[in-house]
Amino acid sequence: MIQDIGDKRLANEFHAKSPSSGSIIMMFSGEEILLKNKTPLEFPLYLDLRSQFEKMGRSFPACVFLFSIGEDDYFLACQSESGRAEWERAGYLFSRMFGIRSLIPKERVFAASTAWHLYCWYRDHQFCGRCGRELEHGVKQRVLHCSICGNMVFPKIAPAVIVGVTCGDKILMTKYAGREYKKYALIAGFTEIGETAEQTVEREVYEEVGLRVKNIRYYKSQPWGFDENLLLGFFCEADGQSEIHMDQEELAVAEWVPYDQIPDDENGLSLTAEMMTCFRDSRQNG
Repeated sequence: MIQDIGDKRLANEFHAKSPSSGSIIMMFSGEEILLKNKTPLEFPLYLDLRSQFEKMGRSFPACVFLFSIGEDDYFLACQSESGRAEWERAGYLFSRMFGIRSLIPKERVFAASTAWHLYCWYRDHQFCGRCGRELEHGVKQRVLHCSICGNMVFPKIAPAVIVGVTCGDKILMTKYAGREYKKYALIAGFTEIGETAEQTVEREVYEEVGLRVKNIRYYKSQPWGFDENLLLGFFCEADGQSEIHMDQEELAVAEWVPYDQIPDDENGLSLTAEMMTCFRDSRQNG
């Protein structure tokens, strides 16, 4: 999956430090990320960007340390007023975050999604939700704090479930309604206040396809920075009737798919795809 990056390790402990010449800089604009190269995926370095800002006659934006992967330090650059055309003339390119998913190497896709997660948090929490004053960056841990009322804001992580509902040798596969992602998926949804993850499984399956389930079993989890989520994978079985009553506002397709018709996992990135493959392989080898 996206977080499986071989012998390299994500070190997400916060450090109040500045970038060096070889530090990797993550800079976002709207739903896009600035790249040095797309195939293979490559991000700009601090030395290169600093030189480019000087050529543009602009000051380099403030940077905040994000994390390290292996020997590489990643930093987030605050928004710049520099336009797309200037960067493209300089040989850089912007890419939509949605399109990053299918690129290689995997460790850089993981870096982009994790940086995006933190970027969205910093972007959306500039002011205190309690008193309205501007928040300040912590220096000892990753926190935004208010010096007036003492409010502390930590990175937001939204728990959500991915559910493989099975019925004999079939698994329930879906396609979202009105989403950019058009491939097969599984039932999914966010955990609500006061719910356990298992209760979320029961509720989401019933809301989206009208089925009751039993034998709920935890499979695996996955950080999914593209949507600021922590995904919790579960398998369960249809309890009783298997007739689907699809919520057409949420789903465009919901159908029982035999294990031998499940497509291959092309990218090895998502928990959803791995769960589909896991079910297929368990039936083939069973």
